[in-house]
Amino acid sequence: MRVVLADDQRLVREALATLLRLLRGVELVATACDGEEACAAVAAHSPDVVLMDLRMPRMDGIEATRAITAHDPRVGVIALTTYADDESVIGALRAGARGYLTKDASSEDIAAAIKSVAAGEAALDPAIQHHVVAALATPNAQPPACDESTLPDGLTRREAEVLALIADGLTNAEIAERLVVSPTTVKSHINHLFAKAGLRDRAQAVRYAYANKLAEPPR
Repeated sequence: MRVVLADDQRLVREALATLLRLLRGVELVATACDGEEACAAVAAHSPDVVLMDLRMPRMDGIEATRAITAHDPRVGVIALTTYADDESVIGALRAGARGYLTKDASSEDIAAAIKSVAAGEAALDPAIQHHVVAALATPNAQPPACDESTLPDGLTRREAEVLALIADGLTNAEIAERLVVSPTTVKSHINHLFAKAGLRDRAQAVRYAYANKLAEPPR
């Protein structure tokens, strides 16, 4: 089973790499220190599985997971992170991850998860399964995604989502926390949507969001 490992902390990455090289039936084909490198490694090596940290610079693990699974759904992504909160778990799974482990997982847990995900099955740490149950119990907790074909100026769904949160008065840090992405990723989305819509500042962005019905003005 060919594996790519992505983690921004060098010590953690090297320790996990050593562990993976000791697992029978596992070949570590590449390592990456952020989401952009992870996407490039997947394109170059066509792995069966990616072990993906979630909080990384440039492109975080959730954005990278979304990009990888959209490009090649055969690649199984396992989130391997210290975070076990609702937003991290559900965000990763909605992005396309088929597995989710916390970093206190044993080598046996990691090996079993790689085997399951490589076979097309799911692999969830028992400690986070209640997050999934809670999300299924409240399927309308988050609004449905926008249809990109109806969005103005070529905005993507995520850019429209960021714009709506700007209109709600959230800061970049608050948007990053809400979407479970890095502040750098939020800033990148804002730069892109400002360029597409010809916006100069957040005040213009708010007016644009209201005018295009991407957000509701306060009453």
